[in-house]
Amino acid sequence: MADTKQILLRIRKLELKTKKLVEGLLQGAYHSIFKGRGIEFSDVREYVYGDDVRSIDWNITARMNHPYIKEFIEERDLNVVLVFDVSASSEFGTQKEKRESAIEIAASLAFAAMRNNDNVGLILFTDKVERFIPLRKGKRHILKLIRELIYYKAKNKSSNLKNSLDFLKILKKRAIIFIMSDFFVEGNYTKALKLIKRRHDVIAINMSDIREQEIPDIGYVELEDSETGEQILVDTSDKEFRKEYVRLVKKRNKSFTQKMRKLGIDSIQLLSGESFEVPLKKFFAMRIRRL
Repeated sequence: MADTKQILLRIRKLELKTKKLVEGLLQGAYHSIFKGRGIEFSDVREYVYGDDVRSIDWNITARMNHPYIKEFIEERDLNVVLVFDVSASSEFGTQKEKRESAIEIAASLAFAAMRNNDNVGLILFTDKVERFIPLRKGKRHILKLIRELIYYKAKNKSSNLKNSLDFLKILKKRAIIFIMSDFFVEGNYTKALKLIKRRHDVIAINMSDIREQEIPDIGYVELEDSETGEQILVDTSDKEFRKEYVRLVKKRNKSFTQKMRKLGIDSIQLLSGESFEVPLKKFFAMRIRRL
């Protein structure tokens, strides 16, 4: 573990690196895109002509022998939960690890939420929830989250998204949930995701690396599954093999996008090592068009 000075320096560099994107997200109507939790009761007052009769508080009206109505205010603060995959496959990357790229995205979202005075929580998962930091607001809290994102060492290698989604049942109020993963996960998580979507706004951020999309012609290569340790020897100079690999990857990506669309969940496809500013801004622009 790095010392405190190194931790603060790295977090500060990350804050500066993401500053431009954070400002862009805020200018992109961050709060109007992600609606508040709704309305909450504020007070009661005497009824005046023109008030909505549906707001009459009949209990107080009966006691006071005069009509009173309930007043409400909009709850402006949002609840944002970052569900972050720290399994072994997240460490893969050619130019940059998928996890490192995902950390930058998560930090951008966390800082945007902080500047909007929102509550932010964090779940780090492998095949189970390994770390949970409850929702709070404020810069000190956000810096704590980012420190965990950077320095947390996963206990397990494999990943199971369903367990994390089941864990989200502890959330008592509506939240915006960003799932950051390569979605190379064990088990079927569709039903759990469908249940979570009924109550929360869910966005899937699908992280991948260019070498997971295509394989270069470099002869015989031993490929290893980072989560299971399974190894296989392949001949990358075989043109048909490379062609079939690309076909299967495209099929998987299309299937994932279709699954999310069917569930009513927006998904963002990102490549590690490439700028994520454009895909995120496109996502926010798409959300604005829906308003």
